[in-house]
Amino acid sequence: MSHRKWNDRNGRPWQVKPLSRAEWEFEPLPGNDARARRARAPSWQEDPFELSNEELQRLFDRAPDPDRPRPPSPFRD
Repeated sequence: MSHRKWNDRNGRPWQVKPLSRAEWEFEPLPGNDARARRARAPSWQEDPFELSNEELQRLFDRAPDPDRPRPPSPFRD
């Protein structure tokens, strides 16, 4: 299976790679200085080519951004 190339809403190029049935990776392509992100794969589809740009954008938006700090846990002592 080949990897799908896709541009996010800001025009940055990404390559979408299925790592498993449960996880996909958004890997930056040349011209995109962001870091790779991993997202939970949609349960209804195994092939990134079958998703619309809007569906890919929603998956991408839910993927944790490695450059954004996590908020502190309220359960830590």
